[in-house]
Amino acid sequence: MRIAVTGSSGKLGAVVVRELRAAGHTVIGMDVVGTRGPGFVQVDLTDYGQVVDAFTAVGDQHDGVDAVVHLAAIPAPGIRPDVATFHNNMPGTFNVFWAAARLGITKIVYASSETVLGLPFDVPPPYAPVDEEYPARPESVYSLVKHLEEQMAIELVRWNPELSITALRFSNVMVPEDYAEFPSFDSDAMIRKWNLWGYIDARDGAHAVERALEVAPAGFERFIIAAADTVMTRPNEELLAEVFPDVPLLREVGVNDTLLSIDKARRMLGYAPQHSWRDHV
Repeated sequence: MRIAVTGSSGKLGAVVVRELRAAGHTVIGMDVVGTRGPGFVQVDLTDYGQVVDAFTAVGDQHDGVDAVVHLAAIPAPGIRPDVATFHNNMPGTFNVFWAAARLGITKIVYASSETVLGLPFDVPPPYAPVDEEYPARPESVYSLVKHLEEQMAIELVRWNPELSITALRFSNVMVPEDYAEFPSFDSDAMIRKWNLWGYIDARDGAHAVERALEVAPAGFERFIIAAADTVMTRPNEELLAEVFPDVPLLREVGVNDTLLSIDKARRMLGYAPQHSWRDHV
């Protein structure tokens, strides 16, 4: 496929671009920052006209795309003021979705967020492992935008029945250089309780993107995308008893299995995470 990847200069975006190209796709990276060169277009996604133009054709870079992977955003709460986060992320996503639909690009895969599950879980989750079945619980403006983006996607596919929009609720994105810090988390269960001790290796994030591009049908679906394990060597039973003693378990979990359920992504996308921090430390 010819794929536009927004946020191509970001931590996840750079890996997604690399992995999709390695899989044989033609990829046009798009970002507000980046190095000039083949396969990259500098574009401000908050400007709808730029988005339409960038998706249609840019010089000799491309003459149209088959799919859009939308990863561009201010990537977390607390980086910029809340209003700036909203004014960047929400219009940017609307422009991407709307431009794609208007141009007849029917395959969109985009970065939603684990934050819609209720992070930082100051109010405990309703159960563990958490999954996609309970209503969104945004606790920040960043997370509110992610929830609103999902609601917008639901309506857009209703208006455009041929459109496929897949929301990947990525956990905390990591690359191998980050893993040296992980053993220090064991000393205090509270350090990483904010996302139930979860993470996602960027290479597995790219795998989830590729699977969604390949198999997601028309309509809207949301998926939690996390590693198969936690960031801890301490067992889940011990962590939950210490931090969330009143949270019921939906099912038995392994000693270090993820508490961010990836069952739906495994079942519907064929998502199969291959990377663990334990292989690098």
